[in-house]
Amino acid sequence: MSRPNILFIMTDDHAAHAMGCYGSRINTTPNLDRIAQSGMRFNNCFCTNSICGPSRATILTGTYNHVNGMTTLNSRHDNRQLNFAKLLQGVGYQTAIVGKWHLGQGPAHWPTGFDYYNILQGQGPYFDPEMVCNGDKVQYQGYTTDIITDLSLDWLRARDKERPFCLMYHHKAPHRPWEPDEKHAHLYENEDIPEPETFDDDYQNRAAAAEAAKMRVDRDLNATDLKQPVPEGLTLEEEKKWKYQRYIKDYLRCVTSVDDNVGRVLDYLDAEGIADDTIVVYTSDQGFFLGDHGWYDKRFMYEESLRMPFLIRYPRAIAAGSVSADMILNVDFAPTFLDYAGVAIPDSFQGRSMRPVLEGRTPDDWQTAMYYRYWMHLAHHHVYAHYGVRTLRYKLIYYYADALGQPGAIDESKEPEWELFDLEKDPCELVNVYHDPAYADVVRQLRGELRRLQEKVGDQPYAGEDPLPD
Repeated sequence: MSRPNILFIMTDDHAAHAMGCYGSRINTTPNLDRIAQSGMRFNNCFCTNSICGPSRATILTGTYNHVNGMTTLNSRHDNRQLNFAKLLQGVGYQTAIVGKWHLGQGPAHWPTGFDYYNILQGQGPYFDPEMVCNGDKVQYQGYTTDIITDLSLDWLRARDKERPFCLMYHHKAPHRPWEPDEKHAHLYENEDIPEPETFDDDYQNRAAAAEAAKMRVDRDLNATDLKQPVPEGLTLEEEKKWKYQRYIKDYLRCVTSVDDNVGRVLDYLDAEGIADDTIVVYTSDQGFFLGDHGWYDKRFMYEESLRMPFLIRYPRAIAAGSVSADMILNVDFAPTFLDYAGVAIPDSFQGRSMRPVLEGRTPDDWQTAMYYRYWMHLAHHHVYAHYGVRTLRYKLIYYYADALGQPGAIDESKEPEWELFDLEKDPCELVNVYHDPAYADVVRQLRGELRRLQEKVGDQPYAGEDPLPD
């Protein structure tokens, strides 16, 4: 087979630091680790907008959100756009997507470029989902993580074995409200999960956005999230710790279900004798705060939210057990799939194929800086709209804090602010050094890099951005 199969596994809100192969202190993921052990793990994979639908649109189309139109959760994907599945389909691939879609409902938004789709409606529930199969609604009974896997395996078994396939096997889990199945409901029951280093962050020495956010474990988790009443008589500190245990244990239980199910699909590839001919990717649509900074959720450009897990296995080209510190982005996924399939990468795609990096031939001009933009000002978790640049050492963030008429953003402007973090000296991002005279040259350099990246991707800076001081 000249063209490889592609199995693209993606979960929702799975933080890299809740994976064994990334050194998790809190859980194990033996089946995900199988992919890392037989392929490559990336330590610097980042999303360009840390929120579900927009990240998925970027992955599918190979473009940034201001280009593909999916800037916020209230945006809807125009499925007439070019995507990598359409191009693979055009050269003979069998294409399918099963599970989470989250790019809108109805004929104008359902998947295109796929011979078969069977998708959740919106977020979809953890149990007994009604799904949309090639335009028709179908009711299923059972646990959604298992159902998505069953449907994926059914499609694989029924495929034409003389043609390559691309299957997007996409889970809802471990998205909020973190509902485990009975099989995993009692994991961690008799142990306490360690709290992260920044669990008691006081949000000082940062822009106002951090303290203003409404995603705190101690005050913003609701009854649906917690699933039990808070015990009486707890101090505020004890209550915060109790809520963390309720949240993190259910989150990790959902992750374990995903890991078990991924193992089923990997076992199928082995049993069919096609593992060597199949590119297997495991990632998540973005990162997630697991009590880091006292938070759950994502959206911010801070590390736990920005960083995506990314594991890739292709025994015919990628060395087993390899680890890369090169910077890759979700906008790079589509060009990479096309490159391995022998399909010309369209000029409209804004990412770059990772193939040389995967094969140990990182180009001298490979990216060392990335552009990020979160558009959905104040919606849901009261996170200010912002954009920024991350290099291998520094991170510059500008909270322009304005809705700019974006779908679902709240039209209530806040005072713009800058943040700069020295990730080498301050990996937890606790001290904003933007106004520190010792970093004046770094500020100047990064603001120039920010403008260069905005011009490169065709995005516009905020009209009210203050000029760089002389």
